[in-house]
Amino acid sequence: MQIRKFTLFFSLSLIFCITINAQKSGNPLFPGWYADPEATVFGDRYWIYPTYSAPYNQQVFLDAFSSPDLVNWTKHPRVVDTTAVKWAKMAMWAPAIVEKEGSYYLFFAANDIQNNETTGGIGVAVSDRPEGPFRDYLGKPLIDKFHNGAQPIDQFVFRDIDGQYYMYYGGWRHCNVVKLNDDFTGFVPFDDGTLFKEITPEGYVEGSVMFIRNGKYYFMWSEGGWTGPDYRVAYGIADSPLGPFERLGTVLQQDGRIANGAGHNSVINVPGTDEWYIVYHRRPLTERDGNSRMTCIEKLEFDDEGKIVPVVMTHEGVEARPLKR
Repeated sequence: MQIRKFTLFFSLSLIFCITINAQKSGNPLFPGWYADPEATVFGDRYWIYPTYSAPYNQQVFLDAFSSPDLVNWTKHPRVVDTTAVKWAKMAMWAPAIVEKEGSYYLFFAANDIQNNETTGGIGVAVSDRPEGPFRDYLGKPLIDKFHNGAQPIDQFVFRDIDGQYYMYYGGWRHCNVVKLNDDFTGFVPFDDGTLFKEITPEGYVEGSVMFIRNGKYYFMWSEGGWTGPDYRVAYGIADSPLGPFERLGTVLQQDGRIANGAGHNSVINVPGTDEWYIVYHRRPLTERDGNSRMTCIEKLEFDDEGKIVPVVMTHEGVEARPLKR
């Protein structure tokens, strides 16, 4: 009798645990090797646009994923690829996306250019739907040269409260910001007449992210080497989208119990709330290939002074959070 009771209790407990776990996202969010995730909200769905993590000559397309609740994800394959962007040959990286006046603008880097003589850099694609298909918007890169030492990769587009769009970008330990013009075909000069303003904070390597909370501008970036265990996310806070951004601390880093290579994040704010999530990539402890990266999510929290509480990586992820409730 005792054995039957224990068996029944164990079975019910297992069912209960499975039910509870089903309401969490789990990490990774979806199968496959994906990195550099751009996460956002369009309408009643969350969207993630990541890099397809593979050798450069295989990175010739971008997939997207959407979810109503952060738990159940739908794959939208090949929202853009090199057949639609003729100048892009490989290494399509780190998409950033914004919606403006009913159109969706997908910014991306391509070709991993190493000097000003190589064709490539940061491009723009456009669609009337977030799932694409996207077509080349300019027929050429938006930025195809090094300025202030910044490799034209890892762009992030931010809309300020006054409606001005800024783009933060850069690799090779240099970060620039530009003011985008109204139709995203070029740039507006800053007050000093320059187009490219360097705002590189201490420790910066790549992976710019900007958001605003309670009137303060939060700038996040990745440090270390993307193939190594020292990859991590740091941040600073300023009163202006142009900084200066003093390094305040590490937000996310490797955990020997969970994963390494944690970095290149983006941030989701649930509209109309003070609920925040960090979406990022990391490498399982069992993997040695630098391209073995997966997209994960955790809650992003702040202390009473507005500083970011260091993120602890989990296998469980986050609870379901429908946008409609």
